[in-house]
Amino acid sequence: MDLSIIIPMFNEAENAEHTLARVEESLASFQGDYEIIAVNDGSTDNTLEVLQGIASLNKRIKAVSYLKNIGRGMALRRGFQESDGKLVVSIDADLSYDPHYILEIIKALEVDPDLDFVLASPYMPGGGVKNVPFHRLWISRLGNKILRLAMPNRIYTSTGIFRAYRRNVLDSLELESDGKEIHLEILSKAIALGFRVKEVPALLTGRKKGRSKFKFRKTALSHLIFSAFEKPMMIFGLIGFLTLGIGLLIGAYVVYLRFSGDLTPGRPLITFSILLILGGIQILSFGFIALQIVSIRKEILRVQKENLDLRKEISSSQVKRE
Repeated sequence: MDLSIIIPMFNEAENAEHTLARVEESLASFQGDYEIIAVNDGSTDNTLEVLQGIASLNKRIKAVSYLKNIGRGMALRRGFQESDGKLVVSIDADLSYDPHYILEIIKALEVDPDLDFVLASPYMPGGGVKNVPFHRLWISRLGNKILRLAMPNRIYTSTGIFRAYRRNVLDSLELESDGKEIHLEILSKAIALGFRVKEVPALLTGRKKGRSKFKFRKTALSHLIFSAFEKPMMIFGLIGFLTLGIGLLIGAYVVYLRFSGDLTPGRPLITFSILLILGGIQILSFGFIALQIVSIRKEILRVQKENLDLRKEISSSQVKRE
């Protein structure tokens, strides 16, 4: 199989048939074998029935399903497991990105053989946004700007689902996320393993049918946790230097009072200044320890990749012997 398209779906009965038809239309000029894998993430409407009906009439479309709604991360992981394509593309069920971009991001991989995966990006120069609710757009832009500071590659859009991967990238990753944070997990682990990523400008549009699955609190929290995990000195450094700076300023003020003769013995300001200075130093120390943990984590990921490669070689040699 040359290409696999993964489409997670949760309560997308209104969109399913139209989405699959549009994706197929966009692949009309694709020279190769492809499959479209629609993953039903425990929908409570008749999404599964719609998908099964379409799949029964079209051999290129495969319906994968499980009973409980778990999240986009689980749906993508199941889709990756079920796929056979040398290239794997993931796209949203509501077609927030026009499917014609599929061939564009695939072309980026074909043009550059050293490139490992491609992201469709509305926030990079040349990209755009249309008819997206203001509050959702504002949160998304702010979150991606924070993440851009945390990511080593300065990526404009870290949270989008619309991506294209070479098979070896996905085969090298042990993914764990069940929710939307899977996009950040893939980026973090792939970059840590040395895989090359590129962004391609794209237009993001608002949903036309069905209800959005966007959840502010969960999304914002996952972005903040990821930023702290990926670049801990962003938080520890900021809080540590701020605490230390305030402590030093208060300390300088106490020294001024001492030499001007206005310092009252036993004044709590002295104790407060010492606590702030010690606290700032302690927080900065936590930041440096966290940096070492991040470095160790990257080494563990590399070892995991080597183990996966070794397993493949062993299984391949066993198959040849048989």
